[in-house]
Amino acid sequence: MTEPDTAPSGRQPDGTYDVVIAGAGLAGCAAAILLARRGVRVALLERRSDPGAYKVLCTHALTACAHPVLDELGLLPDLEKAGAVRNEARWYTRWGWIVPKAAPGGPELPYAYNVRRSTLDPLIRSHAARTPGVDLLLGHRLTGLLREGGRTAGVRVTTPEGERELRARLVVGADGKDSAVAGLAGIPTRRYENGRFGYLAHYRGLPLPGGIGQTWFLEPDMAYSFPNDDGVTVLAVLPDKKRLPAFREDLEGSFEAFVRALPEAPPIDSAERVSKIIGTVDYPLVTREPTAPGIALVGDAALTGDPLWGVGCGWALQTADWLAGEVAPAAAGHGDLDRSLAAYARVHRRRLRPHQRLAVDFARSRPFNPIERLMFAAAARDAAAARHMYLFASRLIGPLGFLDPRSVTRAVVVNLRHRTRRSRPAA
Repeated sequence: MTEPDTAPSGRQPDGTYDVVIAGAGLAGCAAAILLARRGVRVALLERRSDPGAYKVLCTHALTACAHPVLDELGLLPDLEKAGAVRNEARWYTRWGWIVPKAAPGGPELPYAYNVRRSTLDPLIRSHAARTPGVDLLLGHRLTGLLREGGRTAGVRVTTPEGERELRARLVVGADGKDSAVAGLAGIPTRRYENGRFGYLAHYRGLPLPGGIGQTWFLEPDMAYSFPNDDGVTVLAVLPDKKRLPAFREDLEGSFEAFVRALPEAPPIDSAERVSKIIGTVDYPLVTREPTAPGIALVGDAALTGDPLWGVGCGWALQTADWLAGEVAPAAAGHGDLDRSLAAYARVHRRRLRPHQRLAVDFARSRPFNPIERLMFAAAARDAAAARHMYLFASRLIGPLGFLDPRSVTRAVVVNLRHRTRRSRPAA
């Protein structure tokens, strides 16, 4: 792995930039690269001093919606070289396995990658550091916002050399669900309780049927297992919180018992666990307005989904792309920044809020509702319905597209035919 080049590529002697981005994870690095390519001078701040730092608690999955952004960033060859695994998947339901496959003679299913953040984060950070116009500033921790004329006009940071002020037309919060930027700016936060908790571990030598990802919808419990780079598989359980006392009493025993009880359970007893069992007992879903005067939020800072869907990494890259596309000219001083921020906010709300509303409802840890039963049952019985489900799970279509009249009608017909076949007497 090439170490990020932290030599200043866009450092401004007077501490003035077009954009300051707080957080050099996926969203922050992608935004920095895409803005700088459009002529914007960017300071990319990272509170950690280690260029190889990475997010530990993650699904380690990039949904197919992120593929165009990965391509635009130029990361696809490096991801393939690093051993990232294309994220084909199948899903267990009470009606059987949903196994999406390309239509005969048709194009392959869209994909992105399963890749560990220990591989992905240093890789994209290295790309950002080498991008002309980006100044990667490690060990810079945000401590305050500069205000001028009723809007944010820069940041105060603590650095290894002491306190520093950086001025900018736009401050971008790419600093996660507990965003310091959002907190300092007073952006209201809506938190929604998650009725599940989650733990995961990494295994080596853990074969999966077909070598592809597996997800179990156990209603209300959940689990998934994704193959990753370097032969490592991530295995996660997301039980209803009623199981929490048992996990607190015996984490390892409860985790392994839960996995062994899964239908077609991964053979963990013959595999090597190469990490601790890590997780969280409280992971609320978070929604914020994605903009304020002089501020934009990307990734989890604007919207934190439920980890069971594995959408966070993909949305981090997409929101960075939407932001750069809308605000780059104005951030460089060639347009109305407030109008550009308003355009970004509209795109963000239109593309992600419908998904979030469904996730908030499902996070109540409930069984499938009638429309979910209809669509999941059909997907387990019909190849076209399975492909349609895959497009939604990959976030390539939204809830309205998923529940369009043709698809719902097909699901009704598929399930009625299945019921009719089952009711026929044997010959």
